[in-house]
Amino acid sequence: MMSILILTLPTQPNAVRVRVWRNLKALGCGALRDGAYLLPQAHAALFEPIAAEVLEHGGWAMVLSLSPHKPGQEEALMALFDRAQAYALWRDTATALQADLPNLGETESRRRARAIAEALHALRRIDYYPGAASAQATHTLDALGQALDAQFSKGEPQAQTDHGIARLDVRQFQGKRWATRARPWVDRLACAWLIRRFIDPQARFVWLAVTAQGVSAPRGTVGFDYDGARFSHVGARVSFEVLLLAFGLDSDTRLQHMASLVHFLDAGGMPVQEAAGLESVLAGLRELHSDDDALLAAAGAVFDALYAAPRS
Repeated sequence: MMSILILTLPTQPNAVRVRVWRNLKALGCGALRDGAYLLPQAHAALFEPIAAEVLEHGGWAMVLSLSPHKPGQEEALMALFDRAQAYALWRDTATALQADLPNLGETESRRRARAIAEALHALRRIDYYPGAASAQATHTLDALGQALDAQFSKGEPQAQTDHGIARLDVRQFQGKRWATRARPWVDRLACAWLIRRFIDPQARFVWLAVTAQGVSAPRGTVGFDYDGARFSHVGARVSFEVLLLAFGLDSDTRLQHMASLVHFLDAGGMPVQEAAGLESVLAGLRELHSDDDALLAAAGAVFDALYAAPRS
């Protein structure tokens, strides 16, 4: 059930028309069409002052309830409130500040960080159906706060990572056999690249078959990205993000950007500009390489290039 405001604006005064448009935008309404705006039913009262002002100045306005009647209509209406792109723009601002920290003073850095936090608060006020993108934004803001402390408050105790993801000693994970599901896709390929590039350069990979009983890894292997694996999805984080946190790689802004790509392609959330291109390239590589080690080698070159690419 939703609330719909149907209105015809008065021709004069122009100030009223401008104020109504600004108020509708500030509410984050879904625009069904010109003159028809939606809010969740629980927020219907927010329409009343707008309707009253329109009527007061000679326009026409009515607030009604709206119920979908056919399959798919509710999903179409909910899509009008999708904030993923807005969160993506917010994330780009936050990660840009994090990358700039070495070149900024503390006062300016913290001023900009406060503005970023306030912008997220404002976005969440109009995110009536929060989902994966909102959870990602929390992690991004946390990472920015940690980077600020690392830059300007050296020696401060570091907060424990969220969801109970403990920091691990990379020296204890050298020369291991790492196991994951066969025919790897984005998250598993990115994890394997990350492991060999930043965690265990001598890593060997075991590609596991998925049976009706699930996945069974050989004894002595370190599992990732399957149910029961040592490293897999935790909360809103995909396996690549969990590995970043576990091995203290989450302060690397290039890896953070790659994590946003992997997250979007694996679990949705905030869109990333390069996502469609990466997905197409990896899909093509899967067609070219039936051997998973060969696939990883080819995909690894793609991830190396992404990591090396200049960030504007």
